[in-house]
Amino acid sequence: MGQVTVNINGRNFRIACDNGQEEHLEMLAEYVNKKIGELVSAVGQVGDAHLLVMASVLIADELSDALSQKEGARQEGTAGNNGPGDKAPEISTDLAARLKAEDALGFNMETLAKRIEIIAQRLEGA
Repeated sequence: MGQVTVNINGRNFRIACDNGQEEHLEMLAEYVNKKIGELVSAVGQVGDAHLLVMASVLIADELSDALSQKEGARQEGTAGNNGPGDKAPEISTDLAARLKAEDALGFNMETLAKRIEIIAQRLEGA
């Protein structure tokens, strides 16, 4: 099992991850740190737990938007498929590529949300 030390809001946190996922986890932590930095600029240092909750809600909102866009793209791909005899519409290569990218984004966002929950639990215990 791998471990990574990440810096969030000026504090270091050691986080365990699957082997080979260290770089990905560092990238996610940088994203969270950026969100927290934006919040600190807007509201000031209101405490780690409060900032983490606010950042988590913002990231969850982004996840919700991404999943809604993914669902909208799926519905576009199945529009007009009204009956059992209808053939599925051909999906352009651009739309197919977009759907694949959105599936990956959705998976990455879900993974990020789970990891944020774990970090929040560790912060609360610190």
